[in-house]
Amino acid sequence: MDSASILQHPRRNLGSRHRSQADRFVKLAKKDPGRKDENLAWAEQNAQQAVLYDFTDERNWRCLAEIKHMRQDGEGLSLVLEDLFVVLGRDPNQLGQLKGVNHMEVGLELLEAAFLTDSLEPEIWFGKLDSDSLNNFAIRCKGLDFTDQRANIVYGRRLERIRSAGHEEMFIELVHHLLAHRPANHELWMELGRLHERRGEIDQAWLCYDHVQQIRPTETVRDLFLARLKGAMDGEESIPWSGPSLETRADFLSRMQNLSQTVSVVPIEEEEVEEEPVDVELKRLQDLIEAGEAAEAFFMARSLFTSGESWAEEWMLKAQSML
Repeated sequence: MDSASILQHPRRNLGSRHRSQADRFVKLAKKDPGRKDENLAWAEQNAQQAVLYDFTDERNWRCLAEIKHMRQDGEGLSLVLEDLFVVLGRDPNQLGQLKGVNHMEVGLELLEAAFLTDSLEPEIWFGKLDSDSLNNFAIRCKGLDFTDQRANIVYGRRLERIRSAGHEEMFIELVHHLLAHRPANHELWMELGRLHERRGEIDQAWLCYDHVQQIRPTETVRDLFLARLKGAMDGEESIPWSGPSLETRADFLSRMQNLSQTVSVVPIEEEEVEEEPVDVELKRLQDLIEAGEAAEAFFMARSLFTSGESWAEEWMLKAQSML
């Protein structure tokens, strides 16, 4: 796991520790007006660390926002809200509504309104849903950008809560949107694979486990799954199966590639397109890599490699390193 992934994965104990430190400095600032600015600066630094280590705790966001307000930092409070809305998976187009707002007057109210309608705590969030709002969530989920790892984690936990409530079909449909934007989320791939395995959907389970082992070779979940199928465990009767067909794998990778496409589709100018199909696909991969569209490039290159285009392996590994 790279350093960015480590920092963007919730560390609740570290988040709470930094928030406690921030609270102490806020109290010192109130007791000692002469060193107010210095203590608030230390408080803000610790509050930022609290959010960095645990973005799933609303108290950390609230602490940082209140300190920004105490320091009369309207611009900083605006940035906190924008970052929160990214984590909440808000439509990027709606972020423009925050422009021109006096955040010193309404910033804290906007923060509380966001948590009231869209809690970061999965149990609280799910408890406020009825059948209509659940269907609206499913529609909204399909149009959001989940390339931010924090949003991917928050919505992954929400979908797991939906699955545990018995909505398996909705979970399977929506989880592909998250995984298409963040293919490196091996934990969610594992959860999806286990669900398919319990449902007896062998091909789909294998595809999920195979993807996990592709991005994390030390996780031998695909091999263990095959061992279970062949009756190597507990003396069970073996199940004859030789893996999903090439068509099934190609269709899976093609669907994931389509889902990974964001609003900013990378165009290919007609004059640059060669007649040879390989050249067209190579140019497309180059454009995607240069544009930073690692997820789409990964699924496209892996689909080509699976179909026998050995030259695509280099691009698959290059895109995988960018995930």
